Amino acid sequence: MTTSEQIRVLCVRTGISLSELARRINQTPQNFNAKLKRNTVTQEELNLIAKVLDARYEQYFVLSNGEQVK
Repeated sequence: MTTSEQIRVLCVRTGISLSELARRINQTPQNFNAKLKRNTVTQEELNLIAKVLDARYEQYFVLSNGEQVK
């Protein structure tokens, strides 16, 4: 699942529209939708999305020895 797809699912599960999410992160709905289409949402934006939706965003690698690279 792409990051854009994850954000769309997140909106459905939290009961807010993509437009409302865009406004909450201080972006226009048009600009945010374009980022979703291009799949160019930044790490900082993902962290902000998690913050405004009272969620936690985790992205990291786990090596075969169990070590995490965050």
